[in-house]
Amino acid sequence: MEFISDKLIKLIERDAHQLTKNWLNNVQNHSTTPTYHTYDQNKLYQRAFRVYSQLGKWISRETSKEDIEKYYTTLGKQRRKEGFALSEVIQALIITRRHVWLKILSEGLLDTVLDHHQALELNNRVVLYFDRAIFFTSLGYEKTD
Repeated sequence: MEFISDKLIKLIERDAHQLTKNWLNNVQNHSTTPTYHTYDQNKLYQRAFRVYSQLGKWISRETSKEDIEKYYTTLGKQRRKEGFALSEVIQALIITRRHVWLKILSEGLLDTVLDHHQALELNNRVVLYFDRAIFFTSLGYEKTD
């Protein structure tokens, strides 16, 4: 039996291209992400697509907090070197997370109480992942090595 949370992860990963396009449009037009307005669109696309297409891996119990720390600490350092303000990077991560939940809600797959419960559990895992991503990105951004 496949759980609704598994279906939703597959849906997000399958629709990673459209999610990425929506995200890209959002960050390139949002008033709080001005550096994203002129930054290389292909690079931005690849970065967001990597998150959406591998979300199941990122939020799985096999991915450790240390894995997330390593990836996002490095990301924070890179964004600082690229000239992004920390607030913009955090906003972009928040927008990434928001598009995941908007996709889940738009699909109309949550018919039963059990579906809702599993979707909330999935949301909790996604939120934890993005909370860690934001924290470790900030940490990496602030490192002055």
